[in-house]
Amino acid sequence: MPQDKNNRNDEKRPISWRWRFVLWMLNLVAVAFVGIGVYVAVIYFQMPSLDAILYETRAPAIVFLDKDGNEIRSANKIMETPVSVETLPPYVWQSIVAIEDKRFFKHGPLDTRALFRAIISNSIKGRFAIGGSSITQQTAKNIFLSRDKKISRKVQELILSYWLENRFNKNQILDLYMNRVSLVGGLRGLDAAARVMFQVPATKLTLAQATQIAAMLKAPTGYSPLRNPTRNIARARVILQEMVRQGYIDINTARAAAAQLRPARQTPDTNVYRYWTDFVTEELNSQIGTMNSDIYVHTTLDTRLQNKITNNMRNHLQEYQGAALALERNGAIRAMVGGTDYQVSQFNRATAHRQPGSAFKPVVYLVALENGMTPDSMVNDSQFKIGDYNPKNYNEKYYGDITLATAFAKSVNSVPLKLTAQYGLDSVLSMAARLGVGARLKREYSTVLGASEMNLVDLTTIYAVIWNNGESVHPFSITKITTPNGDVLYERNPSESFAVLSQQTVEYMTELLGDVVATGGTGHRADAPGVIGGKTGTSNNNRDAWFVGANDKYIMGVWVGNDDFTPMSSKITGGTIPAEIFHDTVK
Repeated sequence: MPQDKNNRNDEKRPISWRWRFVLWMLNLVAVAFVGIGVYVAVIYFQMPSLDAILYETRAPAIVFLDKDGNEIRSANKIMETPVSVETLPPYVWQSIVAIEDKRFFKHGPLDTRALFRAIISNSIKGRFAIGGSSITQQTAKNIFLSRDKKISRKVQELILSYWLENRFNKNQILDLYMNRVSLVGGLRGLDAAARVMFQVPATKLTLAQATQIAAMLKAPTGYSPLRNPTRNIARARVILQEMVRQGYIDINTARAAAAQLRPARQTPDTNVYRYWTDFVTEELNSQIGTMNSDIYVHTTLDTRLQNKITNNMRNHLQEYQGAALALERNGAIRAMVGGTDYQVSQFNRATAHRQPGSAFKPVVYLVALENGMTPDSMVNDSQFKIGDYNPKNYNEKYYGDITLATAFAKSVNSVPLKLTAQYGLDSVLSMAARLGVGARLKREYSTVLGASEMNLVDLTTIYAVIWNNGESVHPFSITKITTPNGDVLYERNPSESFAVLSQQTVEYMTELLGDVVATGGTGHRADAPGVIGGKTGTSNNNRDAWFVGANDKYIMGVWVGNDDFTPMSSKITGGTIPAEIFHDTVK
């Protein structure tokens, strides 16, 4: 009985406060683990599909090539050629592993040793001095492309890191990292950095160049061999030391590479091609419509000629704007400059409609030549009025009885008006239509003197027909469109040209155009060896100044003016700056 009493007393004894605290802490830990588990689960289910993250979709890239197949620039392109451990020289990926994660091939998703070392070091220094992220973690971060300093993003990064390590081997993860890392503005991957910094693909990088790119991984801008070459080279030397220490290279190889470290060269300014690629992009829609994959667009552009014209225009145009176009006789557009600085203005003046002034007059003279006149035919230059329309010559001087060739060379206004009255306005508009430029012309006498607007492409085409032996010319910018694998999506199949002008008419007009650039002609400043002729044009109040000329290879048109249609100086005519730009290009 006493024993039973003692047992009852034991049952009633209260639990000590120590045990209560332990139980409370255990419950708290359990709740915390459950809470953390729920939080992680919520974050996990908020993540997009891991496959969708890995194989992200983007707008199809358009790569523009010049006439020789060289890349001009690209649109929507965020990566260059993918690289891998197998395709790169070993020292390229070794330089990355050596400096970013030397135990990469030994640890899992996290390098706990490096992580604890970073925590201790940062705690001692009282600031974030070094990081402990593994290459796998950095790959996860690059795939997310997010820099939000939120706990949720770090959790997602951790989840993705474990997923990557379970799905891919180390080489594949390293491939993902090298192709996703952002080192150059707007582009991702080692190949993009190699092409921008050193103008070579990643597969052609030297050891020195590879370490300079690896140096950028710490901070792309702060350690750029282009913007901060001193810091970049200093860190590249550290990488070479690490590669020796970790057994990737020997000391002599490191010393040789260190001697080759130097600042990166500025990449060529591709903005000089932007007016062109914008123009070609508009043409693309009519050729292939909607794009579902990356494409390579083979264009007609001659980059050497494009650069030459751009430089000449910049040399001559400080106050005004300008545009230029160069065609071959088959219609291939070899150069198109839509302005002096694309970054300042993206407006393509080569496709803008302006008044051509006297540059339109050859259309009228072609009518006269077809109706039996010759360069030696006599005409009378005197005041001419039709209705209320009573234009004067540019210098308000009249020459009386002169030859057709003289009237053309001096660009008088009364003669083309009298010729139009003689042969009919409809015949002039019909000739323009035959030349391919009649759609926008107004049926009025002011059109004869260039009052109806047209763009530089159309105006240059008029002259191209003349210098193409009177055969039709259809300007084109694209020769072929392919996939990255070389499959042809479109290939130009030119139609047969046809005779627009008779041989006799072409011979006479070629003679007239030649006189314009000879001594005494309005376009004499354009004269240079090989130049076969040209024509000036100036609209009312010097709002537009034009010159179209040719040598044995190109027909080139130039326009100068103000975007807001305000007049230029009275000294700016088609025979001044436009003719000089043409001259400096073809001389």
